[in-house]
Order: sequence, then C-alpha cells, then structure tokens
Amino acid sequence: MPLPENISVRYTEDEAGYISVRPVVRQSFQLAELADMVVSVAGKNAARVAQIFRAGTVVYNGYRYWWEGFSAQHDEISALLAPFPEDDASRPFRAEEVAAVILETGGGTQRTAVELTREEADRRRLLRRRTPWDCLLELARASQPHYESYSYAQRGLSFDAGSQLLRELLEAAPRSLRVRLAALRPLAALIFLCPRARGERLSLDVRKA
Repeated sequence: MPLPENISVRYTEDEAGYISVRPVVRQSFQLAELADMVVSVAGKNAARVAQIFRAGTVVYNGYRYWWEGFSAQHDEISALLAPFPEDDASRPFRAEEVAAVILETGGGTQRTAVELTREEADRRRLLRRRTPWDCLLELARASQPHYESYSYAQRGLSFDAGSQLLRELLEAAPRSLRVRLAALRPLAALIFLCPRARGERLSLDVRKA
C-alpha cells in the first residue's frame, strides 16, 4: 500500500500525561508536512520516523499530534527523507554567521531554553560597552563550539562559567531583554544556529558550547 498523500491529524496542547481539557483541532497534513514535523523531533533517522508514523502520535512545540498510524517500507521512508539536509561536520564554525543562540539551563524535565536572535541580542544597553551578543560570541570564539549532529552529544558549560555568562548578559542587556533573562538559572549550554542556504530551503547547522 503506498504512503498516504494526505493525513487527517488532530492536535491539542500537551499536558505532560494528564487528561487535557484543551480543545482538539483537526487539520489535514500533506505527507511532506507531517514528515517535516516528525524529522524535527526524531532527526533524519528512517527507522525512528517509520516508528512514529506507525504509532500515530508525536509531541512537537508543546502540542500533541495524533493520526491513524500507517506502516511504511524502508525505501519509501528513505525517499521521503532524501530532501532533508545531511549533517556536515566539516563546516567550520564562523561566529559572524550565527543567526541565533539558544540558552539552555538544567536538563531532562528541568530543561529550560530561551532563543535569542542576533537582532534582539545585539542591542546595546545605555552606557554599556558590550551588547549581550558580544558576550555570547566572545564565549563562542574562546570555547570553539563543536558540531552538533543528531546524536545530541553534549559538552556543556561548567556551573561557574554558566553563572558568569548569565551575569554578563544581564549587565549588558537592555530592559526588554533583561525581563526574558531574569528568570534563568545558570546556563548549562549554548546552541549556536548558523543558516545554511540549500536551494530555496533554509536549514540550520547547530553547534553547541
């Protein structure tokens, strides 16, 4: 049986295992749209993508999606995943190409992440010499972030280094950005997002420090 071209999907806000009273939304996904969401969760892993298709459920960006599960052959999944970019660990890290940085604290169920774009973090606080973006890129140049593949290997920051960086960010940040940073605990890791143009599709290489 060929893969379905359109899939009827329902979704609601994920309640972390509790019975949800949120409204359920129904939407029709094209197969490529569903694959794009599943790959965002599982990576370009044919076996894992096939497993999620068959299970008929995935949690993505705080929402739980479910559909009538379907089976797929390995060659069908491989063809579906072919347009997605491959990891390229040979690409050198260039600080000037970084478009955004994700600040991570904690881990597991305690993980908190805040994404800062270059535009919002490169604003200078009154009478301050450095911007928050300067603080982040200084650390990037000093720590030589390693390429992050779908194995999600972590090196992370020490407690002292994470605490010091958070203090520097708060000192350099303008008021609007300080509000977002104030609730963070000492940073555990930084994820640098570097755009990579591939035809008309923009993908992101991820490096972690």
